[in-house]
This record gives sequence, C-alpha cells and structure tokens, in this order.
Amino acid sequence: MGTVAAFRAFLFALALVGLGILTLRVLFPLPERQEIMVSEAMPASGDTAIGAAVLTAQAEHPGKSGVIALAGGGEAFAARALLARTAEQSLDVQYYIWQADTTGFLLLEELRAAAARGVRVRLLLDDNGISELDPELRALDDLPNFEVRLFNPFTLRRPKLLSFVFDFPRLNRRMHNKSFTADGAASVVGGRNIGDIYFAFGQDAHYIDTDVLALGPVAEDVSAAFDDYWNSASAYPARLILPPASDGMARLQADAETARASELAAPYLAAIRHSPLIETLMAGGDAVEWVQVTLVVDDPGKGLGQPGRGGLLIERLAAILADTTTGPRLSVDLISAYFVPGRGGTDLLTGLAAQGVAVRVVTNAQEATDVLTVHGAYAGYRRTLLAGGVALGELRADPLIPQQDQTLANLLAGSATSLHSKVFAIDGARVFIGSFNFDPRSARLNTEMGLLIESPTLAVAVAQAVDQVMQRGAYALRLSPSGALEWTTQGDTGAQIIHLTEPNTTWFDRFIVRVIGILPVEWMM
Repeated sequence: MGTVAAFRAFLFALALVGLGILTLRVLFPLPERQEIMVSEAMPASGDTAIGAAVLTAQAEHPGKSGVIALAGGGEAFAARALLARTAEQSLDVQYYIWQADTTGFLLLEELRAAAARGVRVRLLLDDNGISELDPELRALDDLPNFEVRLFNPFTLRRPKLLSFVFDFPRLNRRMHNKSFTADGAASVVGGRNIGDIYFAFGQDAHYIDTDVLALGPVAEDVSAAFDDYWNSASAYPARLILPPASDGMARLQADAETARASELAAPYLAAIRHSPLIETLMAGGDAVEWVQVTLVVDDPGKGLGQPGRGGLLIERLAAILADTTTGPRLSVDLISAYFVPGRGGTDLLTGLAAQGVAVRVVTNAQEATDVLTVHGAYAGYRRTLLAGGVALGELRADPLIPQQDQTLANLLAGSATSLHSKVFAIDGARVFIGSFNFDPRSARLNTEMGLLIESPTLAVAVAQAVDQVMQRGAYALRLSPSGALEWTTQGDTGAQIIHLTEPNTTWFDRFIVRVIGILPVEWMM
C-alpha cells in the first residue's frame, strides 16, 4: 500500500505541476501579431554624410566592402556613439545584451538624441538581456521616430525567469546577433554586447572582445538581415510586452546624466571627442581596407526552432572549413570564449590537423571562464583534440602581456580577465569575426551572425595575437607520456611552470566540472 500511495502522490504532484504550467500559459500568452507593421531598412543615400562618403569610396572599389578594425573597448564604444551622432536618416541596432550601467545608459541616450533630431531608430533586443531596463525601453518606444522590439519576449515580467517554467522550448532560443548600422552604409559587427564589461569600462573584470566597422555592400546585407529579424515572428513591439512607464524617460535621462558625470566615464567621453573614426570614414584612404566581405547569418526562424529559407550559420562555416578546394591548407587559428566542439567539430579540427594544417584553438581557462557549465562540457574533448594534433591554449585570468598599443594583435593581451571574442583565421588570408561561439548553443539554439573577411592584414593580426597568447598569456595544454593533461606556462623569470591539475582552481570546482561533463546537458551549452 505504501508503494501504491507514493505512486499516487507522485501522479497527483505531477498533475498539479502540469495544471500550474497550463494555467500560467493561459494567463500569460503571447500577444497577437496581426497588426504589427512591417518596415524596411533605408538604403545608403548620397543625401547623408555617411552615405555619400561610403558610396563614393565604394564606386572606386566595385564589388568590395570596406572594413576598419576596432581595437580596444574605448574605440569600440566611441564608434557606436559617433555613428549615432553622425546618422541623419536611420539607425538599426540589434543586440543580445544591453546592460543598465554607465555605457549602456550613455548609448541609449545617444539613440534617444538621434531620434529627437529626426533619425528613425529601430532597436531590436533579445528579451533575455535587458534586465532592469523595462521602463526606459517602454519610454523610448513611445517616442516619435523610435521603435523598440523584443525577440522571443518573456510574457511574465516579474519574476521574469518563471516564464521558463511554462514556455521553455521557445525561451531557450535566444537572439545572439550584434550589429549597429547607421544610414544603411556603415555597421559595427562583432562579439560585443552593450555594457561596461564589454568596453573595458571601470576597474572590475573585463571581457576581451573583437569587432569591426563594415562599410558598403556588406552593410547593406546587414541591413537586409536586420529587416528579416525585425519583421520575424519572434519580434514583438515593446508596447505589447512592457507596461507603460510614466517615469521611464526621466529615469533614463537621470541615469545618463549620472553616467556622464562619472569620473570613470571621462576617458570614454574623451574617446568620443578624440576618435578619428568618422574623419577616417569620410576621407577613406589607407585606414579603410576594401576587400571581399561576406555576411554569414542564421535565418531568424531558428528562434522558433525553424531553420527557414536561410538555413544555419554553422552549416556554412563547417562547409568553409571542410571545403577541399577553398578550405584551409596551412593554418586555422580559432579564438572562442565558449568552446564545445562536439564530436563533429572535434573530427573536423583533428581531420585538418591530420592533413598537415596547423590548427590552434584559444579559449578560456577554468579560472577565467564566466560560465563553468560550458567549461565542463568542453573539458571532455581536450585529450582527443591534443592527441589529434590540435594545439590548445587556455587564457589565464591574469595574462602577463601588457597591452601597450591598441592593435588587433594585442586584443588578447589586455588586463581583462575573460575572453569573449569569437574569431577564426584561415591560412593568414581570411578571417571570421562575429557573435558565433563554437558550441552547441550557438550552433543549434541561438541565432548568430558574423563577417567572413578576405583580409590578410586582419588574418595575420589574429595569428600574431594567438602567437603572443600561446607564448605568454595562456596555459599551453599537452599530454604527458601517460596521457594525462598538463598545463604549461612561463613564470615571471621565464622558466616553464607545469601544472598537473587545472591551475588556480579548487577540488570542488574541478569536481563540478567533471559532473557537468557526465550530465546530458551539452546540447544546451
């Protein structure tokens, strides 16, 4: 009787949970989308300063796009602010995370100011990354010339995470894309979200990241992709999701004013004043490299589990790496903050190494990662990768290389404590820069985008960055004669130091990593 009673109790509890989930789905449904207006990007025009400069230079480089590498958090922040200030017709802005902090408020204020002078602003944000910004975003959405849409929104706002209980399959899929496009002619694309940690702002932990300013035809492609996402079935106007906020604008302006007055903000405001970016863009010249650039982007249908007509980004990247004619012949240098190659990726990389391609991968060490679960999923592939000839470097939390200049070669050598870049270079000839992490979440769950740039200049710079980090900024992994993992690095005197366990971790951290590696959760990492 005890077993039967326990089973009945279990069924009753299960029924209550099911009823609760059903009730929440009924109480917090997604709004209807029938009356949502479709809008399209404004094409580059000679009537705007940015458009005129880009179209003139584009005519001198037919079939090619311009790229300018953005090195360092200050320059990356200034690029976005200056595009917002210079735009005359449109700003199309798309991000996974927009934080309620100093740089986040400053850039929201730049967008508001642009709308106030007549620029049409479309801001598309993933609803998982806008914590504490509901009032400000609703207030912005109420302004003329300003529209905010949320991707895969949470219908229950507080407690927001409870929405996962009744809508997990949809909410587990996020929009990880990042782009900032002005007047349809110039777009910042890369790995950075919007927030202090992404722009090396302040004294706390920073992310090391990479992005570029792209001009011309590829900016038009980014605009077209933005339209696909903006008008997709996953994008909802903020007014249908966020409650009215009578104090939202006052809060935004007060927070922006506090941010501007902050001592820590001074160098970033100075970066805006002194950045030569807009002058460089207008003048063209050698600072802009005109090359073949291809946008690689997921179809927005992926946000609902539907590959759509555009297919998956991972399939296009895998085809590039596996192509026997145009694929790697000499080298692959891969930088990924979150690296979980899976069996397919492991076979691809070790297969390239077996063909004589020098394959190097840099990711975060356990001490540097901000997502321990991802590290746990990655850890199980290290021995196979090393045995297959892949060189592995794990970035330390305290890299020794001082960042003495702002070249791309030093992007991995700053004072930041965690890698966030998503880059790979092939044969010192072309480079991919984007939002895509080499893990199952980026491959199958989140939507992603990036640029494949035919630039030996950028590709060599990435290879040089990997050289520097592998030598002094990372633990170089190897297998001992018995097959055990070893982490090697140079001490302050230059002598080699060998670690037999994950450096600067506790036994409990390592235990958690092992447990994660056993659990069937890799598909979510």
